[in-house]
Amino acid sequence: MNFSLSSKAIVSTKADCLVIGLPEKGTWPESTTQADDALGGLIKTLQKNGDISGKNATTRSVPLSDQPWSRLLVVGTGKDSERTPAAYRKALIALVGALKDGPSKLALVTLADTAVTGADAVSSGEARLNLIGRTLEEQLYTFTDYKSEKPTARKLNKVLVTASASGKALKDAFNLGLATGRGMNFTRDLGNTPPNICHPEWLAQQAKKLAKDHDCIKTEVFDEKQMEKMGMNTILAVGKGSTQPPRLIVMEYRGGNPKDKPQVLVGKGITFDTGGISLKPGAGMDEMKYDMGGSASVFGAMQVLAETKPKINVVAVIAAAENMPDGGACRPGDIVTTLSGQTVEILNTDAEGRLVLCDALTYVKKFDPAAVIDMATLTGACIVALGHHATGLLANNDELANELLAAGERADDRAWRLPLWDDYQSQLDSNFADMQNIGDRSAGTITAACFLSRFAKEYRWAHLDIAGTAWQSGKAKGASGRPVPLLVDYLMSHAGK
Repeated sequence: MNFSLSSKAIVSTKADCLVIGLPEKGTWPESTTQADDALGGLIKTLQKNGDISGKNATTRSVPLSDQPWSRLLVVGTGKDSERTPAAYRKALIALVGALKDGPSKLALVTLADTAVTGADAVSSGEARLNLIGRTLEEQLYTFTDYKSEKPTARKLNKVLVTASASGKALKDAFNLGLATGRGMNFTRDLGNTPPNICHPEWLAQQAKKLAKDHDCIKTEVFDEKQMEKMGMNTILAVGKGSTQPPRLIVMEYRGGNPKDKPQVLVGKGITFDTGGISLKPGAGMDEMKYDMGGSASVFGAMQVLAETKPKINVVAVIAAAENMPDGGACRPGDIVTTLSGQTVEILNTDAEGRLVLCDALTYVKKFDPAAVIDMATLTGACIVALGHHATGLLANNDELANELLAAGERADDRAWRLPLWDDYQSQLDSNFADMQNIGDRSAGTITAACFLSRFAKEYRWAHLDIAGTAWQSGKAKGASGRPVPLLVDYLMSHAGK
């Protein structure tokens, strides 16, 4: 698929389909007015007759003759006063949905001049182009690698997006959006890959390939013997029940000043989670291939960095293991010594994500980080609390938390902060070790983060619980690519100019 920007007048640009935005109530964008003038008032007539309403995310295709365009696609963009970034993106999603399996080969999209309210950042032309680019890439995604019959190729092969002016800032914003969409799709590819293929060593191979494809990425992989020598006993404990050995994967992107402290991303990489000896119910267990969603998001963010090459230093660490039950698996009641020297009583082997993350969080101290952000499909409790709309956010630093929340709002990849008060720490008290790996049934997301916080005291740290946002169930089952947009927005806000 070819995507590009055009600053030419729409009346002098030929396309199979012209896509315009129509408000339900409010001021028409300049591009819509120009199209209506060229069409002799057709759009006004259709609206007056009730054939099109402008209601947000509605679409209507109209055949044309004797025009530079074979058809007109009208996308409703709602009321000006209600067009938030989320509503605007909903219209963009509808736009792509109407185009992707249609008859058009070349589409001319004009929604970059549709006004957006509610967020200063998205009200700019650059931000809208960023969101358009990302939406085009992510909404045209398919995953058919393991189907014996491939679907018929789409006719749509080129999309021109109109910009009110030319310039590097607009082009960079659009290209960053496209790169973010591709990063999301990389994340989705990894998540959707079946667990008999996607195991810890396979993930390590993907990291090595990323470094091979991009000179700006450096990758190092530690095997189980090296981790044992370092003292990463909790990662090893989780992987003991599987024939697939665990891996610690480290990727470095050094695009900033060598003296600048790196931003560090840590991803949970449980490539399949049976629950171990604390076995999960069978129903829906196939979706536990998505338990490496945190690591997949780290991969997606690193690919965006490799493509766009911002001036920033970023280190990515992935703790990868497969949680299986066999005679060698760790048991409820086992006590292990973490890399930090603290001991953990494992009361539930299905609370394994925090076990692999705690050693990784101790390991990253060596990089003297500016901040550490871990992401993990960690707790079902987060889905109960926030559903599938928002990522759970907990942090030991208010400034970092606020930056991540703001990035999520700008990227329409929202997070919601939960408390990390000391009051909850007592739920992890153990009679036999320094701590236990679970509390009681209450505040499960918070107590999981409390556990992690004990290994992140020496730097600014935030935890993203993506259990409700990393994938979708049901008819639309598949990895979502979240929270790559949030991560990219946050990292770019820290990149040098």
